[in-house]
Amino acid sequence: MLKRMDINCDMGESFGNWQMGDDAGMMPFITTANVACGFHASDPVTMIGTVKLAQQHQIAVGAHPGLPDLLGFGRRAMNITPDDAYAYVVYQVGALQASLATQGMKLHHIKPHGAFYSVLKSQVDLAEAVAEAIQKLSDTPMLYWPAPTSAALPTACKQRGIRVVGEIYPDLQYASDGALVIQRHKHATDVEFAASQVQRYVETGKVQAMDGTLVELDAESLCIHGDGPNCVAVATAIQQRLRSIGCKIVPVMN
Repeated sequence: MLKRMDINCDMGESFGNWQMGDDAGMMPFITTANVACGFHASDPVTMIGTVKLAQQHQIAVGAHPGLPDLLGFGRRAMNITPDDAYAYVVYQVGALQASLATQGMKLHHIKPHGAFYSVLKSQVDLAEAVAEAIQKLSDTPMLYWPAPTSAALPTACKQRGIRVVGEIYPDLQYASDGALVIQRHKHATDVEFAASQVQRYVETGKVQAMDGTLVELDAESLCIHGDGPNCVAVATAIQQRLRSIGCKIVPVMN
């Protein structure tokens, strides 16, 4: 049984007057925030405000870089080069690092978003470029990645000595091979199922797939999406369940 678990959430994804996700509502229930950096979502004011909110709640902050696709929320595939991938990460993470520095905070981790994550699962040349960027951006670099952590980017990171933190997703369904079943538009989550899924993983290291099979994963963190219609209820139930089984809720430390 795991003695501790990190809870992370994608945040700072609003843009101008358009609001995305319940950042203020979710902050009390998480330990780590993945903050958008302006390419798939966010803007300078939103980014700095999200950092300040995280500081108020003593939340560790990681970067959530995506492809330059505001209109498609970073979910549309693009043909990019390794040089592009490297520069996109350096540019976006650098902006967040500057925002963090103004508050006396440091970068905790990096977690690719959307279609950027998708290409980094399989394209080795892009993965190598991004791993190099991650390595150069921090003295104690960490990559957050949906478990299993055997895809191209986590493999490239492990080869460079970068800490890879696997995640489970209690508000999504799993296929029998461990792949996540992505929702294009967030649905309401079965709160009891989400809490039970987390308890199952903490106690057994496995999650239940849609066909009922149990899939073994390697994770130290769980991600709850802040744009779900009942995300706060899901986060509340999961936090209560972890505490009831004696599992501490703390950020991952490198």
